[in-house]
Formats: sequence, C-alpha cells, structure tokens
Amino acid sequence: MRTVSTTDHSLAGARRVVVKIGSALLVDDDSGEVRRSWLDALTDDVAALVNDGTEVILVSSGAIAVGRRHLGLRSGNLKLEEKQASAASGQILLAHAYQEALARHHVTVAQILLTLGDTEQRRRHLNARNTLTTLLRLRAVPVINENDTVATSEIRFGDNDRLAARVAAMMNADVLVLLSDIDGLYTADPKRDPNAEFLPEISAITPDIEAMGGDALPGYSSGGMVTKLAAAKIAVGAGCKMAITDGRAMNPLNGLSNGQRASWFLSDVEPRTARKRYIAGALQPQGRLLLDEGAVRALKSGKSLLPAGVTAVEGSFQRGDSVTLLNPSGQEVARGLAAYSASDAGRIIGHQSGEIEARLGYRGREELIHRDDLVLM
Repeated sequence: MRTVSTTDHSLAGARRVVVKIGSALLVDDDSGEVRRSWLDALTDDVAALVNDGTEVILVSSGAIAVGRRHLGLRSGNLKLEEKQASAASGQILLAHAYQEALARHHVTVAQILLTLGDTEQRRRHLNARNTLTTLLRLRAVPVINENDTVATSEIRFGDNDRLAARVAAMMNADVLVLLSDIDGLYTADPKRDPNAEFLPEISAITPDIEAMGGDALPGYSSGGMVTKLAAAKIAVGAGCKMAITDGRAMNPLNGLSNGQRASWFLSDVEPRTARKRYIAGALQPQGRLLLDEGAVRALKSGKSLLPAGVTAVEGSFQRGDSVTLLNPSGQEVARGLAAYSASDAGRIIGHQSGEIEARLGYRGREELIHRDDLVLM
C-alpha cells in the first residue's frame, strides 16, 4: 500500500473510460427529480472527452429514486414489487434526461439494461460486448442501467459499483471512475474518526485495505465503501485503474483530469493483457478448429480468424465458448472465443466472409474469432 501519490493521475490519454454515477448525485433527495444542472455539467465533460477521441460508457444509478416519486410512492422502504415498478418508470425518465443533456453536444445516447449475469455468462457477455463495441465505434455514449425490473437480487444487494467494474473489465477499459459523495478511501470513516487518513494511491488491495470499508450511509445510495473496494478488485484484476472521487461539484470529470482529490487504485497489467490471460487460461475449451497455413500466418501477424482459413470443426460448442486453434500438423497455435456455434461454423468454414449471410440466413460477424477474443499460445 502506498499512502503518498507518486503519479500525476488524470483521464488524459485514456482510450476508454467507464463512469459510474450514484443516485445521491443524480437525484435530488427532496423532490425526487433529476438534478438537471449537475447532469448538464457532467455531460459537458463527457462530450469533451468524446470530442478528444476517448470512448465513454456511463453506468447510472437513480432509476428507482426517480421512478418512485413519479409514481407517487411514499418515502422510506419500498416493497420489492414497488422497487421494480419504480425502476421501470424511472429508467425512461433517466434515459430521456441523458438524451437531452448530451443532445446539446450532438452526441448520441444509447440505453442498455444489464445484470451481472450479462457480464459473467460467456454468451451473454459476448453479446453485450459486441453491442457496446459497435455503439462506441459509432461514437455513441452507452448509458447502462441495472435491469432492476427483473434482477431482484441486484435490487436487494444493489451494487452498480460492481456492475460498473464488470463492464470496465468486459470492455477492456483503461479507467473506471466512481463518482461518489466522498473524495476517496480513508483509513477509517472520516465522519466518525477525525484521525482518519486519506489514501491518494493504492497499489494493492490487501486485507488491511479491505478492512477500511464500511456500511452504506442512509439515503438512496445502496453502495458504500465495501462495494467500491469490491469493484476495485474486479477492475484492477482486469488491468483497469480505478478512481473514487467526490462527484458533487459541477464538472467532476474535468475536475478529476485537473488534479481533483481522488483515491487511485493501480493495476500492474494492461487491460488487453488481462483479457488475453483470461482467454488463455481461465476457460475450458469446448472444441477445436483446424487451420490452413495461410490462417496460421494471419494470426501470427495479428489478424482475426476468418472462416476461409478453417478446414475442419471438431467438438460441440456454442457462440462465446472457448476453442483451440490447431495448425495443419495438429499443434495448438492459439485459443479464442468463437463468434459462431459449432454447427454454424461448420457451414461457413472454407468460405469468404461475404458468403456468411447466404449460407446461414442471417448476417453475423465477418470473423469466426475476432483478434480481440484470441490469444496466441
């Protein structure tokens, strides 16, 4: 653990950033309305990042907090079905608020509802990743909400902090920013202990660091430092550094880039390297693809695997499953996540990518395995 910062941290130079926004920042506690001026300032920062070439994904809380007042539900604890109804109403209101705020900068918004299962189960993970990648390529800003209308366990244990970290890991983000009502991690709760020390930089999440977490404070926020430390473990393990900073002031992302106080959790691996390690060793291959020499050369030069370079399909695998790639001599040369099931792969191997739609009846990916989902062994 470091207690003195040695690095000038900012968002400058980040290729992809995930920002988590808490309910307490976005929704006024008294009126239950979205804080429009704060949201406008935040989206000014987001638009500036996008215009500088940074891809931004927002993970937003607040649907239940907004929706409950819109439906006229009382203050205090809600029944589970009331929380779900509030989420259903609030998601529309939040999406509209983000759309209006970013439209001022001619930035397109896309809403995506996810659960933790969508980031953890391989096929759903691959679907979500492909959708988000396409949106970012089209210069849209995805706004992700937890799908509280169906994911009852996420409502009860609510941790958009952890969901944001899963999204950051799934998307190989460089930085995860948790905008909170506290400026970072302390050795103890600073509201209760005047001797609590602020930690500007954390290089390892040790048991001592984890012990510094506490319970969530009363109010709409369902997180707290415990869930933020859990998010940090996920993020840094995937090669993504993470910042906890006070988001209550206007333009919090711009402030963070200009030295605003924050706790930075460091990672010693690159995001892409972490994903490659996961593909290489954490998944049990479900099938095998035999390649021709041309395909082997293409992989070694950093290209994706196209159907034309595959001569045979073995095993029973589904889209998103891990498969091994063999050279003509039967030696493993790579491993990756298949974009097609074994049955569909068998129908398109040996053919050009432009023929996929005609052979399968739908237009899928041009690659059998994209280079981002592939690692040389």
